[in-house]
Amino acid sequence: MKIALATDAWHPQINGVVRTLSLTAATLERKGHTVRIIEPSAFVTAPCPTYPEIRLACFPTLRIGKLMRQFAPDAVHIATEGPLGMATRKWCLRHGMPFTTSYHTQFPEYLRARLPLPLALSYALLRRFHGAARRTLVATPALQRLLESRGFGNIVRWSRGVDVTLFRPRSKAFLPFARPIAMYVGRVAVEKNIRQFLEMPWQGTKVVVGDGPERGAFERKYTDVRFVGYKVGEDLAQHVAAADVFVFPSRTDTFGLVLLEAMASGVPVAAYPVTGPIDVVQRDVSGILDNDLGTAARHALKLNPARCREHAMQFTWDAATDQFLTNLCPR
Repeated sequence: MKIALATDAWHPQINGVVRTLSLTAATLERKGHTVRIIEPSAFVTAPCPTYPEIRLACFPTLRIGKLMRQFAPDAVHIATEGPLGMATRKWCLRHGMPFTTSYHTQFPEYLRARLPLPLALSYALLRRFHGAARRTLVATPALQRLLESRGFGNIVRWSRGVDVTLFRPRSKAFLPFARPIAMYVGRVAVEKNIRQFLEMPWQGTKVVVGDGPERGAFERKYTDVRFVGYKVGEDLAQHVAAADVFVFPSRTDTFGLVLLEAMASGVPVAAYPVTGPIDVVQRDVSGILDNDLGTAARHALKLNPARCREHAMQFTWDAATDQFLTNLCPR
């Protein structure tokens, strides 16, 4: 099958959406399908406001049409609600091409963290965008319930996987910091609620793996925290495995791929009992969920690393990609 996958989030961005789409595309190709990624580098772009490292396609409609005619896809999936997602949606509707979408990011909550925009308005716009799709794919039951409560229809499940060969237990000696080490991996940005991790009482070392618009200010303010920047591949896997507890302060993520990567590395998780962690973490086995993040982190230190990995190994990219394929709507 020839599958067109439109996304405004792509390399060199480093985040869960890009990793999910990259690994899904690679798995689809391995299964014999042909995937055409429609992403910003093929277009004239401009920096995203407040996130200059993210490039947004400018006036992509004409080029989208050309790419679609050349590729002639059997199925179209739209992964994001940005300029490329909107232009691809417009092309599909104009040409009677059925398509699916996925909901990766709780944009209404992200926007509200930066702008006084009513949630009802943001959700209404997203409901209109996804409402034209045959199906909208979401990662967890909690997210499905949330969107359905907001009036979304045709919601189906698309889980995630983890590379348990890359993310595995390794030597803790990789990080020569005072123990125990509490680690955060992700964007250093206000919508990730990272301040709760940075201010969390901790007897040991707090490590931030990642970068983002608030890194400079936070690094100057929280001088006791080790900021080590973005890490990828083997380097990322070694950092994650060297932690004693993985702290996930976000209240708005829809899944949290890094949770699986930490658990596969034998590192227990501390998080809030919210969408994402409540469906990914096995309570009191692979992590602790508590409204007090510090309490969750301290209790997580007592969990069995082997049980954490055992839980993560239930999530495979083959199974997740089969779900994705089952939910596509070929012409």
